[in-house]
Amino acid sequence: MKLGIIGAMQMELENLKPSIKNQSMETISGIEFINGEIDGVEVVAAVSGIGKVFAAVCAEIMIIHFGVDHVINIGVAGSLVKDLKVLDVAVAQSAVQHDMNTTALGDPAGLISGINIVNFEADKDLNKAVTEVLSARGIAYQTGIIASGDLFVDTDRQRNNIHVKFDAIAADMEGGSIAHVCFINNVPFTLIRSISDADGSTMDYNTFAGKAAEQSIAIVLDVIARIK
Repeated sequence: MKLGIIGAMQMELENLKPSIKNQSMETISGIEFINGEIDGVEVVAAVSGIGKVFAAVCAEIMIIHFGVDHVINIGVAGSLVKDLKVLDVAVAQSAVQHDMNTTALGDPAGLISGINIVNFEADKDLNKAVTEVLSARGIAYQTGIIASGDLFVDTDRQRNNIHVKFDAIAADMEGGSIAHVCFINNVPFTLIRSISDADGSTMDYNTFAGKAAEQSIAIVLDVIARIK
């Protein structure tokens, strides 16, 4: 196995670096990739950058250039359901791109033309390892659909629209495009999202970001120990 780890925040990569042995660095298309191994598993880790294009570029480079055959994407997302709170975790059963819209042509919302896919299914074995880790750590989580788009979802109207249209539990800006790239390259993936905002949240972002980065890396390291 050669595992690609794509992060959303630089502090996630910084937290992961001490665990990566025999490191080598390579920058491609402005993205820094760290090649090495964790617990005997070959890994390539990178922070993709914000948005679907950066995320897709990062995932494609990992697969085509570095030859990763599994991908874990960690990051943050906004809750679309009342019982997912800040620092709870959403695990994608599947991912959609909520800003893909060719409904005027008679297509369903979110359809990716050419491959005719709306929902990209996450890998069941990777997800099993993730949920086992979350349960063992006592971290509250839900599995479901994660919806992605080049839009920061910050109004109740946007949240409700995406939830109703796609039955999604969380919204982000990268996961759907990573799932898309993995699908067309036949690479298993999982998306793990720490919830950054939810109804009634009072945690400031700086506090959240530090806790989320620490939590995400702990989850990834435990997952690697289970799947190696």
